Amino acid sequence: MKFKLIAKLLLATMAVLPATQAMSETRVTYKSAKSTSSYYQMAVQIAEGMKAGSNGDITVTVEESQGSVQNVMEVIGRKGNYVFTTPPVLIKLARGGKAMFKDKANSRFDEIRALFPIPSLTMHFVMSEKSGVTDFNGMEGKTILLGKGSFGAREGAKYLKLFGLEGKVTLAEVELSNAVPALKNGQIDGFVTAGSYPAPNVIEAAASAGARVLSLSDEQIKLSKRTRLEIPAGTYAGQSSAITTTSLPVVAFATTDMDDATAYALTKTFWESKASMSSGAKWWSGVSLDMLDNILTEIHPGAAKYYQEVGAKLASHH
Repeated sequence: MKFKLIAKLLLATMAVLPATQAMSETRVTYKSAKSTSSYYQMAVQIAEGMKAGSNGDITVTVEESQGSVQNVMEVIGRKGNYVFTTPPVLIKLARGGKAMFKDKANSRFDEIRALFPIPSLTMHFVMSEKSGVTDFNGMEGKTILLGKGSFGAREGAKYLKLFGLEGKVTLAEVELSNAVPALKNGQIDGFVTAGSYPAPNVIEAAASAGARVLSLSDEQIKLSKRTRLEIPAGTYAGQSSAITTTSLPVVAFATTDMDDATAYALTKTFWESKASMSSGAKWWSGVSLDMLDNILTEIHPGAAKYYQEVGAKLASHH
């Protein structure tokens, strides 16, 4: 009888074991950007970093997206471990039903919680060596490529107007994807691009055409109402000093659907994987705990627990 009882217990344990193992795996959906963008590449790197850093306990499925607004809107219908990236300011606009969220207010937006910052969208005003331009005023009379429809194009046009250059530069009708060849053959004097630094097209322009990235003055940064960012010296070929420019912070968010343990594990694994991610892609080097200041709304309690453990400074609204 004793033997039969032990056998039954063993069988019961074996039946429970696979279910327990399945429960230990956390599945996360990570909504990113268009598959051609650097932000999609970052999402893939995060997914790989999470898998390696958690010994396979966290599985991240990356989904392509049409942009930050769509990512926020999907919070309405998404449940569970939905993680998405967007500039923090969009969360405030969504909650207030303002701008692109006019007439789209939803109580789900109040349940959005921040996890960790990722590389910011960084403005690059790139000028050819031949143009001789070293500051913003020098762009007058030059041919500049802004591109179309992107954040960089809209922001670039805004800055030309803000800094008194509207109508004083020639805007090139060239696709941004052709910016480097156009710069090299003298078709354009410069181009404007926004992306995480170091930006691949700027690396190529600096290395092959001796292009330089312009710095903005403190006054210009203030006028732009964007976040100040420094691109360290040596980021691009021939760059001997830091470049001061503007940025639009980008953050990974979840909702209150995510439990504290999962948010903690994701946040801890992200920061502990950052060094190895940086060795494969330099844009991670620019991410620091100081960037938590860019978060304008609540941080997920699970993520906040990690930040408290490492002594990071959190604003009162976090």
